[in-house]
Amino acid sequence: MPPTVLAVIPARGGSKGVPAKNLAPVGGVPLVARAVRECLAAGHVTDVVVSTDDPAIATVAREAGAVAVERPADIAGDTATSEAAVLHAMDVFEAQQGCGVDVVLLVQCTSPFLDRADVAGVAGAVLADGADSALTVAPFHGFVWREPDGRAAGHGQAEPDGRAGDARLAGGEGVNHDKAHRPRRQDRPQDFLETGAAYAMRADGFRAAGHRFFGRTDLVRTDPARVLEVDDPHELARARALAPLLDTRRAGTLPRREDVDAVVLDFDGTQTDDRVYVDSDGRETVAVHRGDGLGIAALRRAGLPVLILSTEVNTVVAARARKLRLPVLHGIDRKDRALKQWCEEEGVAPERVLYVGNDVNDLPCFGLVGWPVAVANAHDVVRGAARAVTTTPGGSGAVREIAGWLLGPSLTP
Repeated sequence: MPPTVLAVIPARGGSKGVPAKNLAPVGGVPLVARAVRECLAAGHVTDVVVSTDDPAIATVAREAGAVAVERPADIAGDTATSEAAVLHAMDVFEAQQGCGVDVVLLVQCTSPFLDRADVAGVAGAVLADGADSALTVAPFHGFVWREPDGRAAGHGQAEPDGRAGDARLAGGEGVNHDKAHRPRRQDRPQDFLETGAAYAMRADGFRAAGHRFFGRTDLVRTDPARVLEVDDPHELARARALAPLLDTRRAGTLPRREDVDAVVLDFDGTQTDDRVYVDSDGRETVAVHRGDGLGIAALRRAGLPVLILSTEVNTVVAARARKLRLPVLHGIDRKDRALKQWCEEEGVAPERVLYVGNDVNDLPCFGLVGWPVAVANAHDVVRGAARAVTTTPGGSGAVREIAGWLLGPSLTP
């Protein structure tokens, strides 16, 4: 019988730093769903459980493909340990499945750029390489300093008169170096930073030890660029800003033809650069990109329904739609209502729709569809809510880029 490798994702509902943190979208996907996705795609992992006290998190976890385990109140508070959540989840899983767990993983969904290779790496270290426990680490080359023992946090801040306070007198201490000797990076021992993203343990050893590090502990190296833990609003903002750059490197983060049944396009700022040219008679014109027209034609040939949906009342939108031979709805105040009705009329499930937008009036539509996509120069809030972001700005071939995602660079279905 193959070994059972259980990935446990602790995800409490309460969070002081970021309210509803584990449901916060990064790259258009809730943090807990991102973790579930990578665990399900990881080698060696046989089962994925989300331990939570929050019904909303449980719902998202199930929709992402995990089993949700209700966490008791006595291990759901601020002082509860991750180990307690993992042990409880193991007990519930084994009781429900009637089988033992061989290797258990602790995976933190607050690490938004956790990769399936990281999860497989720690699991494989225990399952195949003989380690008792394993964790993800990133190479670290910094010089670490520490204030003297007994110093309170924040001690040494500038005094009201501008003097530095006691810290200047006490000084700091080098932790991983002698402050009188500054060796070159290549002459120093390699240090590693614990990423906090993924851990693996022999299940029996974990039960006996009660903590995640015991026996032989292997280090699984990861990309330092992906090391980020979301514990406050600033870190969440950083994660959302980095998602368009880091997510494009990961498998499954860009839509393919088999993921999408229809494409809906905003106009201004998506098919244009968001500028309007006005002549002395008040006539408005815009600039569009021929590459977008090529991409739209390819999507039509591939049999994908394509719609232009815009709040703009100017007839230039309708004129462009006629040129592209596309249906158009423009001068629409509630784009989300119009989109929902169009999906019903076309018989298309909203979760199979790719919607492309650039500004805040597109956000209600983002909430309806399965593939909300922002152009590269979209508003920051829109980029943060998108599941994918183009590398090309609106009006410069962004729609052509999206067509390439779906059909391949040659635009051949």
